This record gives sequence, structure tokens and C-alpha cells, in this order.
Amino acid sequence: MKSKKNLTRFTYETTAFQGWRLCLSRSGTTFTKYFSDKKYGGERKALKAADTLLQELKEMLEKSRKVNGKLSKATITKAEKMLKAA
Repeated sequence: MKSKKNLTRFTYETTAFQGWRLCLSRSGTTFTKYFSDKKYGGERKALKAADTLLQELKEMLEKSRKVNGKLSKATITKAEKMLKAA
């Protein structure tokens, strides 16, 4: 499968990790989460989980309040909790 915007596929033979990386930057803050094929039961399921979280994260960040052009601490904390829970 091919990588999409904000989702990168990792399939290197020399590493133990195979899966997807979600990486999203907004207002000077970067959010990253890895979705392992093993944990999610395969490449397609890992991609679906990553894509679902990406859409939820984008929606939440678009509606969030900004302080001096940056994301508020509450918004960053909420986004980090979303990433951890996935």
C-alpha cells in the first residue's frame, strides 16, 4: 500500500517494526503515533485505525481555540490523550 498525506508506511526488512506512522503538525505542534501491523491485526486494519484517528484529530484541531497563533495547552493535552488511547 502507498503512503497517504500524514500517514507513512514503514516496511523495512532491517527493523522489527512494520506498520503506519501518523504525523500531523498544526500551529507549531507535531503529533505522532505509530500503528503496528501486529497490534492491529494486519496492514489494512492498522491503516484504517490510523486514518480514523487522523480524521478525528484533524476535526478536533480545526475546532480548537488558539492562543497567540498556537494551540492551547488544553487542546494539546486532549490531542495527546486521543493518541494514547488509540
